Parts: sequence; structure tokens; C-alpha cells
Amino acid sequence: MGVTLHDSELLMQFRDPVTKEKGYTSIIRKYQEKLYWHIRRMVVEHEDANDVLQNVFIRVWNGLENFREDSQLYTWLYRIATNLAVNHARDHQVERSGKVVSIDEPDDETGTTLDVADVTLNAEQQILRRERMEAIKKHVTALPEKQRAAVLMHKYDGMDYREIAAVLKLSESATKSLLFRAYEALRERLKEFV
Repeated sequence: MGVTLHDSELLMQFRDPVTKEKGYTSIIRKYQEKLYWHIRRMVVEHEDANDVLQNVFIRVWNGLENFREDSQLYTWLYRIATNLAVNHARDHQVERSGKVVSIDEPDDETGTTLDVADVTLNAEQQILRRERMEAIKKHVTALPEKQRAAVLMHKYDGMDYREIAAVLKLSESATKSLLFRAYEALRERLKEFV
């Protein structure tokens, strides 16, 4: 496997007609998995996540020439992915009812997990943990789209307030407020597990 290029180098490759396709492929390779899991947590189904991801990279191909670099490339990519995932989730809200986002269970297709279960737990603790995780998944999925996106970026993508604010096009204080309301709602709904 080759050396991962910095985003500015990838952008230079993309903007050069001779290396445009190579730059585009490198951008996809660098961000595809992170964006897939970000989208997957929002839209639930593997097929839907792949469809949204394809649309993200179509938008990237069509819009990268005009990318002004007033934000980081990954922020721009996350913004596109978040907007398309939120739109998809909103458009398919009726279909989503009753389904839960898989935050830490293995994906059926890839077998990848986002969170490894603690194998030192006894059977009762494992059952309680599983119930707690299901409740968390259910309530995260039920959050309004922007709150859900912010929580997923903060908790599972490890993004800070500034990065989330850039993706959602909010001020940092508005992002803090959005996350505070989301976490308060989750705390209230998950009282029995605290």
C-alpha cells in the first residue's frame, strides 16, 4: 500500500487534467470507509448507505473543481455526506420506523464492528449491556436529523465542536447547544440505565 497523500496534494492531482482520475480515486480511497460508516449510522440500511455514498462521490466529482479550500477537504466531504444522509433519512422516515441504527454490532456484509464488546462481562452484565445499547440506538435514531448527525460525528467519528460546526454550517456555540440538547434528550430518555 502506498503513502497516503495530504489533502492538498490530492486536490492538486485532481485539478491536473493528466492526474485528475488518479486524484479522484485517491480521495475516494482515503475517505470512503469513514464516510460510509458516518452515513450508515444515519440511514440504517447497508444498500441505502452505499447509494448515498455513491451520490456523495458523484457530487465530489462534479463540485471539486470549484472547491475553494475555505474549509478542509474532509469537512466539505462530511458536509455533503451529512446533507445527503439527512435528506435520505427524512425521505425514508416511514420506512425507518422500528429499525435501529447498528452502532456497535457487526455489519452483516463486512463483519466490521465499531465498538468491541467487553468479553470480561458475565452473562447478566452482557444482557444488561445489550439492552442498554439497544435503547441508546433506538433513542439516537429517534433524535431530529441535525442532532443525530451531531451526536454521531461527536461520539463515533471523534469530531470536535469546531469540526461539527463546519460540517453542519453552524457556529461553534450553536453546535455546543445542539449537542447539549441532544445529550439532554438522551439522558432523559435513558434514565433507567443511568
